[in-house]
Amino acid sequence: MSASVFSLGGDLLSSAAKRKTARTARVASWDHTGKNEDAFVVLPGESATLCDIEGPGTLTHLWFVQTCRKIMGPGLIPYSKSGVAMMEIHNALGLTYEVSDPDYYRKVIIKMYWDDSETPNVLAPIGDFFCVGHSMAANFQSLPFTVSVKPSEEKKFGGAAAFNCYLPMPFNKRARIEIENQGDEAYFQYFYIDYELFPEPLSDDTLYFHAMWRRENPTNGWAPDYIQTNSLETQVKNLDGKDNYTILETEGAGQYIGCNHSVAHFQGTWWGEGDDMIFIDDDTWPPSMHGTGAEDYFSQGWGMQKNAYPFAGTIIHEEDVPNHQVSYRWHLPDPVRFSKKIRVTLETGHANHLRDDWSTTAYWYQTLPGPKLDILPVAQRIPRKPEFPAGDKPQNPNLQVMDPTKKAMVEQRQDRMEAFVKDRNEWLARRAADSKKRAEENIEFAKDVRKRFLEGLKE
Repeated sequence: MSASVFSLGGDLLSSAAKRKTARTARVASWDHTGKNEDAFVVLPGESATLCDIEGPGTLTHLWFVQTCRKIMGPGLIPYSKSGVAMMEIHNALGLTYEVSDPDYYRKVIIKMYWDDSETPNVLAPIGDFFCVGHSMAANFQSLPFTVSVKPSEEKKFGGAAAFNCYLPMPFNKRARIEIENQGDEAYFQYFYIDYELFPEPLSDDTLYFHAMWRRENPTNGWAPDYIQTNSLETQVKNLDGKDNYTILETEGAGQYIGCNHSVAHFQGTWWGEGDDMIFIDDDTWPPSMHGTGAEDYFSQGWGMQKNAYPFAGTIIHEEDVPNHQVSYRWHLPDPVRFSKKIRVTLETGHANHLRDDWSTTAYWYQTLPGPKLDILPVAQRIPRKPEFPAGDKPQNPNLQVMDPTKKAMVEQRQDRMEAFVKDRNEWLARRAADSKKRAEENIEFAKDVRKRFLEGLKE
């Protein structure tokens, strides 16, 4: 049987009517005991293996739902008696007092490894990989990614959300996905990782999925903040692109398929006007692809609009969240191909005059081995947030001069908090140990699926 039968590609709709020798399978966080503790728990400073699958095959779909809660006060329902991963009860009712960690989408990172790769081929904060910029959850839909957010969580830092990714991720020998919790609270991960297995190796022209996140905070703008965007004073030349923001730089052969882009703009004018410049292989000047403005690169115009199309659009618009914008552009029908190397860049304002907070996740396919990726320390990944209350916070009262009855109630709260946290920590430790066991069992389950698939082909 020809290996080309198992190569990637084909029309999305017509492929449903074409027979293919493959086995569809899934690795998930389901509770192997048959109960309902359907989430992996990853304690602070620890990692979890979500999947470790032997190929040849292709990951076809990722569904992730997650939470990371800060306990602000003792609840009336101990976690060991609740049976849920988080208390979805409004704090105003007095039954619970807990909030989502507003920064956990940046504190938790996702890593993916293909075949013999010793370093990650995908390395990004969990939120930014799934297009949640600034750790701020927002509904959006595109062809390769969707994010679904409850109305009460929309545009909140750390808001609860469901993520989906439909980009194919091929592997010949092995596919491994890990989550690393670099935060200081326990992290919960529900997940599906759907995939196909093939009986023969992928074709030689197969490229491997990569993604990386980076941030400049601030960008290296040359102008003082009082130089207005689009003013006469910004009209200087940029005829080399050397100081542009770099979205992606890699060597090898492959194709760039797009990015998400988050910006916090400080001047209160307009963050755009920066041209996209993509240098391919042996480009000098001008590059193979030179654009006319950031909004133009993201397939919009006259600024950014509040829409989300299959291949380009807005996730967070600056009119809804002042001074913040999250955009995306997918080069799926028009991939940017390279044979030796590529550098994808964008001016930070015309001729790079703006000093703003920019972060991007780049997505591309290329030959192995890919580049050795790295990521900023967790402290440098935290998004900017407005502070409330402004100025100095009200001081707590002096307990030494407090009425004895009221002071006793304050002390009672401390006793209840200690008991509540102790119970929850014991529950978390049990859940985390069970998650590690489940991860090991999932590897064996995947091996068994592959064995039965190959044996079935011999019948």
